[in-house]
Amino acid sequence: MTPNEFLENSGLALRRGIIVLAVLSQLQQEQYGYSLMKNLADKGLEIDQGTLYPLLRRLESQGLLDSNWRVDGDHPRRYYVISRDGMEALKQMKTEWSGIRAIMANMLGEKQEL
Repeated sequence: MTPNEFLENSGLALRRGIIVLAVLSQLQQEQYGYSLMKNLADKGLEIDQGTLYPLLRRLESQGLLDSNWRVDGDHPRRYYVISRDGMEALKQMKTEWSGIRAIMANMLGEKQEL
């Protein structure tokens, strides 16, 4: 494996680890898939459809999201929102993320922002 391949694979692994946290954090208000994808991209996290839609279905099957179909204009859309269990999972993930961020800031010699 070349250094560039290692860096690319490492970056992908880090992204995979935060996508669930990012998605749950943005679904406290109901959104359909494309609007969520655009919202995440606007905040700096690009996720392609092939990653997002299977993730949404998996999170729903795990009870972390609720969804419903609506027809807005000519297009039926599936809207997702975080469930009660998803809120609890998000709370725990945020706590874990804060701890990891503090540890890594310390290890990397970075000043942690509050």
